Amino acid sequence: MVKNPSKIGNKTKRAQVYAKYKQQKSKIKRAAKEQRIKEAEALGDKAPPKQVPRTIENTRIADETTVQKDDEEILGDEKDDEFSPYYSGGKKPKIMITTRPKCSRKLYDFIGDLMQMIPNAFYYPRGTLTVGQVQEYALKKEFTHVMVLSEKNKVCNGVLLTHLPVGPTAFFKVSSFQPGSKIPGHGRSTSHIPELILNNFSTRLGRRTGRFLGSIFPQEPQLEGRQVVTFHNQRDFIFVRHHRYVYRQEKDKTRARLQELGPRFTMKMKWLQEGTFDTKFGEYEWIYRRKMHDTDRKKFN
Repeated sequence: MVKNPSKIGNKTKRAQVYAKYKQQKSKIKRAAKEQRIKEAEALGDKAPPKQVPRTIENTRIADETTVQKDDEEILGDEKDDEFSPYYSGGKKPKIMITTRPKCSRKLYDFIGDLMQMIPNAFYYPRGTLTVGQVQEYALKKEFTHVMVLSEKNKVCNGVLLTHLPVGPTAFFKVSSFQPGSKIPGHGRSTSHIPELILNNFSTRLGRRTGRFLGSIFPQEPQLEGRQVVTFHNQRDFIFVRHHRYVYRQEKDKTRARLQELGPRFTMKMKWLQEGTFDTKFGEYEWIYRRKMHDTDRKKFN
């Protein structure tokens, strides 16, 4: 086998040797895999267990704040929290979306996709108002949530989400935004209220974050629209997707597939503040700091 070419000075020669090195390494790996398959077939039930690669997910350390779905204490707390009226059907969300002052035109692509994904969402220009003044105005107009979008280099990089009138307020960094119009094979959303999937929000902080995000959607989905919005939490990143179920008849079977509607983006919560947004006197429930709780990178919230 070719030796590792990292010490070869000539760039062209190093690239040629490295390509051959990778090819030989892949060939050896493939041969070893084929040999294991043959041995497993020959041994039958006596074959050794299949090797499982080590990943961050399967070596994850359990968080002591992880809660069970049927935890009576947590369920009792959630019955009396700020979001319980939305989940019990007693209150319907109404969302105001605004931006930083003097935002770029490209930010309106993100706003348009959000308004198609979130029912009962309305855009209001920011003007010269402060965030506090925006909150007061939204409260007078009977909005339940305010979303303030920030941007950098004409790309949305953050969302400030406030629940009115008592809070809480959270700030999420936004990355990897892809508008629905740029997604291959995308569909067009309808006015139906989508189903909501909150996946892997399993810790105390995760449950609260999931309920906060879920509160911006009506909890009475219109199933005939076959639309679903997913918030998938993985390694403290929240992946946001918007799909439609598409049914297809094939001979004697009915098959289902997903058609993405967009937008597609990723969020990471940076802080959670009690009450509405207040930079001077606001108290923080949680603030993200790198390696704040533990030096182990395999532990997530």
